[in-house]
Amino acid sequence: MIQNLIIITIISFGGFAGYLERSLSSNGAIAAVFVGVAVYFGFGVKGLLLLGLFFATSSLWSKYKSSAKKEIEEKLAKGATRDWRQVIANGGFAALLSIIYYFQQDIVWLIGFIVCLASSNSDTWASEIGTLSKRKPVYIRTFKPIEKGTSGAISLLGTTAAIFGSMLIAFSGAWLFHLQIFDFFIIFLFGFLGNIIDTLFGAYYQQVYICNKCGIETEKKVHCQTAAKRIKGYHIVDNDMVNFLSGFIAALLAMFVIYFVTK
Repeated sequence: MIQNLIIITIISFGGFAGYLERSLSSNGAIAAVFVGVAVYFGFGVKGLLLLGLFFATSSLWSKYKSSAKKEIEEKLAKGATRDWRQVIANGGFAALLSIIYYFQQDIVWLIGFIVCLASSNSDTWASEIGTLSKRKPVYIRTFKPIEKGTSGAISLLGTTAAIFGSMLIAFSGAWLFHLQIFDFFIIFLFGFLGNIIDTLFGAYYQQVYICNKCGIETEKKVHCQTAAKRIKGYHIVDNDMVNFLSGFIAALLAMFVIYFVTK
């Protein structure tokens, strides 16, 4: 009981530290604490270490050369400070799987949990590192050059970063939880697949707006302090929805594979 209180206190301080560092908004910090507590009760300190690795590296790359990303952030719905929607989009399903694992300790839920984090890490690394490429990315629908920061854009640097982002979580998760080499490859492959799904959803379904004042295409509903006009995508499919669905689908697919292989 005392140990649980100590861990929960540490998690709370971690959320507060993220708020002070401006990695999290106030509601983002609260959401992060709830996700952390769920992960702790499901997967213990090992789960927290893996979750912390994701948040730490994601925050690091978000802030790395942030001045060079200022122009690109005008196209993105949100900046480097994560609010509660971003926290839930990246960690909500992982938290749910943690709660399920607390009641039913099956490897299927563990694999799904790690794939969620691998997918989010892969996508974050691709976005934050890929935008620093000196070359223009290409649009996945046409494979023609397009402006940086466009949903559905891919680059060699970003794809390489996505591979290493998924690999880091897969390796760390396999090491922490003593998984087999097959499990490692499943986590790595489906974690990277989550990034691909995110890119495809971003290109085909995510909403895009145009500012009525400056004419820039952006993910923001309000730009230059005025309501922007939606020119593409579905109304409910914003960046947070895309992030959640990509991790959700990748985790489910990995869980199906593990279930049919191990049962």
